[in-house]
Amino acid sequence: MALLAIGISFRTADVSVREKFAFPETNIAPVLKELTNSVQGLTESIILSTCNRTEIYCSIEKTARENLVHWLLRNRQGELEDFNAVNYTYWDLEAARHMMRVTSGLDSQVLGEPQITGQVKDAYDSSRRAETLGPELNLLARHAFHAAKQVRSRTHIGRNPVSVASAAVTTAHQIFSDLATTSALLVGAGETIELVARHLRRAGVRRIAIANRSLKNANSLAAKVADHSMRLSEIGDVLHEYDVVISSTGSPEPVIAKKTVQQARRHRRYRPLFMVDIAVPRDIDPEVATLKDVYLYTIDDLTAVIEENVDSRRESAEQAEEIIVGAVEKYAREQGARTGRELIELFRGSANSVRDAELKKAIDRLDSGSDPGELISRLAHDLTNKLIHSPTLTIRNAASDDRKEILDYIRKSLELD
Repeated sequence: MALLAIGISFRTADVSVREKFAFPETNIAPVLKELTNSVQGLTESIILSTCNRTEIYCSIEKTARENLVHWLLRNRQGELEDFNAVNYTYWDLEAARHMMRVTSGLDSQVLGEPQITGQVKDAYDSSRRAETLGPELNLLARHAFHAAKQVRSRTHIGRNPVSVASAAVTTAHQIFSDLATTSALLVGAGETIELVARHLRRAGVRRIAIANRSLKNANSLAAKVADHSMRLSEIGDVLHEYDVVISSTGSPEPVIAKKTVQQARRHRRYRPLFMVDIAVPRDIDPEVATLKDVYLYTIDDLTAVIEENVDSRRESAEQAEEIIVGAVEKYAREQGARTGRELIELFRGSANSVRDAELKKAIDRLDSGSDPGELISRLAHDLTNKLIHSPTLTIRNAASDDRKEILDYIRKSLELD
């Protein structure tokens, strides 16, 4: 079995492609079980799906990669040509390194952002509940979380990072010079929307409302960071009242249609409407971008704002990469030791099976009246032949293939010099 990491991210695919391969945030357990049961040769799996990436980490036979890809395309109704153009594949230690970099925020759109560590932990917990974890991914995840903790504590990479939330508010300043005169409608009730609300408050936005499918969750978040809450179904009636709209839900379909924005635009008498869609799949119909006086930004459009802050953390990133190198080496040593223990257990089990079988034969012969002395001699002879049979074949094959390094290793290991 091999360790595989396969996926797409903001580095390889824009949001229009990423949303096709995004998995739902909730109820991922049946998907994980289907994956593990459907792809022959795959024994463990973790699915990481965020607004910036969709990745599958798994323990799998190398010949089964294409089966995994076809499962993904069937499940997400994607096209092979689209996926082949943007996917990346890492095996074994490179896969381990990739997971550690992702978990530490080194592969994030916002370099060093802490949210990704929590998202990887959530993905790990989902796999644990779905019972698709095993020794390989458990070991990898443990080392990835430890590496992320080391990066966070030993470098300044996470100090004052520009988040997607703050980048959205910074971009709003480009449309409205004074945010204190604006009102904002935030769609969703998750961590990102809460961060957006706090940034808007600090920017002086006079009125903030939260809209969510669950009114209970909207009320709960509004009590902390906003002035008003509503259901998603109410957006069409009040959209024209807001200057800034920022959306981040887990909906598989758009929650704000072009028609809804057209109606709001008329009610606003064509005053500018700033909208940011930071959801994947997208919450706002992309056609909204064609409307005059409506400024629609996606999560990909915020990259320029985020990149301005990256240079100040380059030195910390270099330190973090060194930590990852050490973490991969430590993981490799422990993985090798575990593989060695498993091999020893298999070898002992095989030897014990041979011993038990030969001992049973000897006891049966003894019960039949065979001479004990002859039995002991025969038992020793048969045991010796059975136990050295496989190693003898290995030596013969290595010799016939002129594999001197294998022969030298066997000679040294068995102290035959």
